[in-house]
Amino acid sequence: MSEKVAVVTGANKGLGFSVVKLLCQRFNGIVYLTCRSEKKGIEAVKKLNSLGLNPLFHLLDITDKTSIKKFADHIQTKHGYLDVLVNNAGIFEWEQVYPTYEAAKRNIDVNYRSLLNIEEYLYPLLRDGARVVNVSSACGHLSNLKNKKWLSILTKEDLKIEDINNFVDSYLESVKNGTFKKEDFADDGKHAEHRVSKIALTALTMVQQRKYNNRNISINAVHPGYVNTEMAQGKGKVDPDEAAELILYLILEASPNLRGVFLWHNKKLVDWYDVEGDYYYKHED
Repeated sequence: MSEKVAVVTGANKGLGFSVVKLLCQRFNGIVYLTCRSEKKGIEAVKKLNSLGLNPLFHLLDITDKTSIKKFADHIQTKHGYLDVLVNNAGIFEWEQVYPTYEAAKRNIDVNYRSLLNIEEYLYPLLRDGARVVNVSSACGHLSNLKNKKWLSILTKEDLKIEDINNFVDSYLESVKNGTFKKEDFADDGKHAEHRVSKIALTALTMVQQRKYNNRNISINAVHPGYVNTEMAQGKGKVDPDEAAELILYLILEASPNLRGVFLWHNKKLVDWYDVEGDYYYKHED
């Protein structure tokens, strides 16, 4: 059988770097470390080389459609397929608890909308039996949302990408025109932009799984815990290597029948539709 190929986005540091490291140690195949900075990507690869590990580097800016297409063309030409895709790249700007429209849009463009382009260009390369892991967070659970109209839409069995886009656009419009309501979200609506982007990402996971189900592809979302990375600004409690173990579990060990699920950091399968559950993100000042 031809050699397997794995790709991790946003992998020059933090959780993505740890996932690449563990894949290089345990995955029987080629591992791509991707990120948007060539300099940082090459430095990360050198760091792994010093540990005796040999990932390949490729430039990938997930916010740039052209960059995604270039990377997809490279994979298509060099390998022709993908077996593992970890959508890890993301942002969380702590400074503005109630962000400006520009900051909210930036968060959603990176954390959610980029995945629509990744699906367009990279998903056609997924082989039967491939595994996709979308890195979500506690912000991605539906209990973060209190608006009944949107809850009724997002919990539909036939949820479509247009529904998710409408949800995201509705939030952004409310920030833009000053009609944003804190009570539409848990925790007084703090960092609603991140809650929206991660809820959208998790919802997209469910939609994608239905779409690719007949190809024996597993697409799951995961909350890796509050990982101690630069993005967490020292507030994270979980070591990136420890959090990466959860993602490796979904890639290498979990049953192929585990599909379209939301896996919590303790390997517990959480009901994403439990809107009254105590899973929502609690902001700490």
